[in-house]
Amino acid sequence: MSKLLHPLLTLWQHIANTLDAGRPLAALAARAYLAEVFFRSGLTKLQDWDTTLLLFTEEYRVPMLPPAWAAVAGTAGELVLPVMLLLGLGGRFAALGLSVVNTVAVISLAEIAPAALQQHITWGVLLAALALFGVGRWSVDERFVGPLLQRRLAA
Repeated sequence: MSKLLHPLLTLWQHIANTLDAGRPLAALAARAYLAEVFFRSGLTKLQDWDTTLLLFTEEYRVPMLPPAWAAVAGTAGELVLPVMLLLGLGGRFAALGLSVVNTVAVISLAEIAPAALQQHITWGVLLAALALFGVGRWSVDERFVGPLLQRRLAA
């Protein structure tokens, strides 16, 4: 190996190792950010339920669900799934569930401002990454659920 290539590869390996060590923190940061966004949205819906029902009746056109059911399902999803995601308890399930909430929110609005659409896309990409790659080592799933499942499968 050339004298120039070896130090570059060594440097790159050091950088890659450092980036790999940051994965749990990055996953936790993404989980915390998304949990706050969706949980606050759920709390807003609870603050004035009559307005929430009106919005689901007049503005949010959720396919295949009556407005009252859509309001309850959406609000419940925005309150339960973010807590699960933040804890990393059923984290991939929570990420997939919030992806559905996010997608339905975009589809159900007749018009969406470009900045709002960009936010939904950002949330969707983060949720997809957590669903595909997992919620990280700093999670209930990784600490307790995974080892429990491995012991059960090995038995």
